[in-house]
Amino acid sequence: MNCSHALLAASLLFPSAALWAADKPLPDHIIPRRSSQIHDGFGINSDLPRDPFIPWNRWWWTRMFDAGVNFIRIGQYENSSDYTSWDWVERKRGEYSVVPELDDYINSLVENGVHIEIQLLYGNPLYTSPAGRQPDRIEPEPGGFHNPDRSLYSVYWPPKTEEQINAFTKYVAWMVNHFRGRVQYYEIWNEPNIDYWNPVSNPEDYGRLFKASAPVVHSTDPNAKIVFGGLAGAETDFAKRALNACGCASEIDVFAYHNYPGYGHNLNPEAVRADQDTNATSKPLRDMVRSFPGIRKDLVFWDDEFNDGIPSWKGSDETVQAKYIPRGLITDRASGVRTFVWLIVGATDGNEMDDFGMLHGLMYRPDDFTARPAFSALQNTNTLFSDTQPDTTIKVQAEAGASSGAPVMYAFRSTKGEAIVAYWLPVLSKPGVEYTNQKVTLRISGSGIQDPVLIDVTSGHLTALSWKDKAQGTLGQLPLRDSVLAIADRSYFDWPELPESPSDLNANRATSGAQLTWKLHGGDPAFVSVERRVGRNGAWQRISRLPANAGSYSDSGQSGNASYRVRAENSAGASAWSNVASLAEP
Repeated sequence: MNCSHALLAASLLFPSAALWAADKPLPDHIIPRRSSQIHDGFGINSDLPRDPFIPWNRWWWTRMFDAGVNFIRIGQYENSSDYTSWDWVERKRGEYSVVPELDDYINSLVENGVHIEIQLLYGNPLYTSPAGRQPDRIEPEPGGFHNPDRSLYSVYWPPKTEEQINAFTKYVAWMVNHFRGRVQYYEIWNEPNIDYWNPVSNPEDYGRLFKASAPVVHSTDPNAKIVFGGLAGAETDFAKRALNACGCASEIDVFAYHNYPGYGHNLNPEAVRADQDTNATSKPLRDMVRSFPGIRKDLVFWDDEFNDGIPSWKGSDETVQAKYIPRGLITDRASGVRTFVWLIVGATDGNEMDDFGMLHGLMYRPDDFTARPAFSALQNTNTLFSDTQPDTTIKVQAEAGASSGAPVMYAFRSTKGEAIVAYWLPVLSKPGVEYTNQKVTLRISGSGIQDPVLIDVTSGHLTALSWKDKAQGTLGQLPLRDSVLAIADRSYFDWPELPESPSDLNANRATSGAQLTWKLHGGDPAFVSVERRVGRNGAWQRISRLPANAGSYSDSGQSGNASYRVRAENSAGASAWSNVASLAEP
């Protein structure tokens, strides 16, 4: 049974989906799905929390879960190294450890329904420095350094000798074992085809490093998957040479590359041009890899760094990015590629300022950690198109287009058998330019849609539609824009609204024990559950359940070594957990 037929058959098992929405008024906006409500969705890149610029107790980390992020790629602090990187894990030869809070970060992701990809990178001055004498100990840079960094003890000097590769694979084995059962995906390096690999990129060297690392990942955790590449752009020649040097095509579970269309200036994500940085120009790479000798049939592709229309880029602004993010993600999904947006929030002490985040970074301004328009567009895309697969049995035709050209159209079906059709004008969006007067007539067959709803994916606005000719599946005079619009049945919107996660949890020592404070947000919370853990390896236990209007709690008699977390609840269920706040030792 092919995928589309399986999804259609699944609808027979879920008759309640249509009944749930049939007797309820249509909301005027999309109700967001949280990460815990999604099984097969989209991804985000994120730095790990780090004081002072991306502290865990600000409202940014949990917003991933509120937005329905289902996959995450971690390992870089902007473009430098993070707590999972080799130089942080092995600071003295043969001794491996991670900062204690790292396990809390990983557990937060796992417990809130997110699949994790860790980048295993970069070099380590203990082994890979070109100096004639390696240090006995290292203290990693706090962040902010950037490729190309060819200083004597840069982490961008890669492992190339047998001794260096052996040392790297020991780090790989330790990491995979430490996170066994929690982390499912491990990527070897990041963008080895550009200057994250000193002094110049070398596909044969990368292939040899991957060949040594892949069996270590699989033997240490048979359930773990290994990710090849993370290539900057879809560089086919580099990939082919690296695969030849590796000779281990059957070991690859995921092949990853990165698309930043028109890096530095405005270019729409559907564009075709010489640079291999859009979905269309990535297709030759995917075709080459699929046909490469030894590649497994179940290999999947990830665009695990994608962003477009960055507001600071030439010819772009916030509105352009909010249009491009859904267009890029949906185009990739129609091609069978999972996409990860770079990134949730920038570490502004790094080298990208406040350019790339879906949320604003810490600039000591009133808009710190607030959402950009692209965040809502990402949230709506996650909500609508997660847990769907392309369905070629649904036929969509544009019968009458506008002078701006014909729309692109993609049809998907959810695991519950519900259809959703996306369409838009694949043009270059420009600041201040709106396609408000364009109209199109669509003919949709094989979808099963009975009561159509128009969805503005960028804004989240919902509008009930009427068939122009229901027998022919014709919807007339639909708006046609350069932002994504979608058609689904009113029964498509069958999920309950869970509360947003609390944020800003702080624990302070008081004369009576511990004093907790937090902030609640949207999603109609009714209660707050408070949990405590004594010792870093202790079990979490609920110690109170409070009404939603309670923004604080006093844990009387608690003397030390305790940690806390909270979450909001309503009749539909629970939010994600907040950050963990630990009581400082007296």
